[in-house]
Amino acid sequence: AGMYLAKQEGWYEDAGLDVTFVEPGEAGSLQALAAGKGEVAVSVQEELIPARAAGLPVQSIAAIIQHNTSSLVSLASDGIEQPKDLEGKTYGGYGGQLEQALLEKLVTCDGGDPSKVRSVDVGEADYRIGLERNQYDAVWIFDGWDGIRLEQEGVDTNTIPFIDHTDCIPDWYTPLLATSTKVEEGRADDLTAFTAATAKGYQAAMEDPDAASEALLAQTDDLDPKLVKASAEYLSTRYADDPAAWGQQEEAVWEDFAAFLLDAGLIDKPIDVEQAWTNQFLPKG
Repeated sequence: AGMYLAKQEGWYEDAGLDVTFVEPGEAGSLQALAAGKGEVAVSVQEELIPARAAGLPVQSIAAIIQHNTSSLVSLASDGIEQPKDLEGKTYGGYGGQLEQALLEKLVTCDGGDPSKVRSVDVGEADYRIGLERNQYDAVWIFDGWDGIRLEQEGVDTNTIPFIDHTDCIPDWYTPLLATSTKVEEGRADDLTAFTAATAKGYQAAMEDPDAASEALLAQTDDLDPKLVKASAEYLSTRYADDPAAWGQQEEAVWEDFAAFLLDAGLIDKPIDVEQAWTNQFLPKG
């Protein structure tokens, strides 16, 4: 929303930039970035670190949201209020190693036995239908989208927010903005101008979430206006703890999450964390 607001208000144009938003397709945004099909990409830390480990010359340049905003959600009637309550229940996921690692860690930290949690693949399912039909008891969602949607649909749920369990699992940046080494070396001034205009967009989205949602709806198709507006309101207090410091990343977050991915087997060797991110292109870089 912050980027669409910046584009609508002409802040990219004021910075001398002609910015176009495109869908990356099935290959993914980082692959498109590395292939030179874009200068900046929306990605997530759980994809960027393995990409670095695989040798892709990509780097995070801004955290779009400062802290993790995802949760495990379940029907309130199932009584899953803490990770240990997942014992004897079924988790519906995508079959990824990160999911299993997080699930096992959360349940173990809460004194439970993760081997007693069943898992099934759900794919791109309608979470409400799956939960209400007892196809699974809990699923991983982003609070600022599906969490709001379930609430708007009147579904009585319990959530286990990841951010409430950082004594057990790491916080991490999801989503973030990334670029390539080629862009950093060849268009550093344009990159600095882009992040400055983008920061202005997100600061405006924090101050006026209605304007941000209207900008997004005006430039995209097939989005639910009620959901977009509620999401913009929810995220307006979460893009950054300090609006003036939007986008800033911390070394400890990168170190902790990279170590977690290594332990989980999502990367087979340590990466040079300092090369995976930078604040240098941000207004306060």
